[in-house]
Amino acid sequence: MIRALFETVGLFLAPFALFALYLALRLKFPLAVEHWTRGRLSWLALTGLAAATLGLAFLTALAPRGHGRYVPAHIENGIIAPGRFE
Repeated sequence: MIRALFETVGLFLAPFALFALYLALRLKFPLAVEHWTRGRLSWLALTGLAAATLGLAFLTALAPRGHGRYVPAHIENGIIAPGRFE
């Protein structure tokens, strides 16, 4: 679950990092306020939101699914056997 959260946050922040890299490659100071206008921030946020949404949908679609019948956790010979798929 933590991995999915970090991947989603990373996908959201990727457009901002790419724009900062673009500014650095153009030899402009990426932390200057004049480069981060409201319009650019809006587009970057929308792009990041779209990337995060698509990435989360992609992760959900490709997540491994259990096959077979689920056997819930139970006690065998006084020892707890964890739940599993058979």
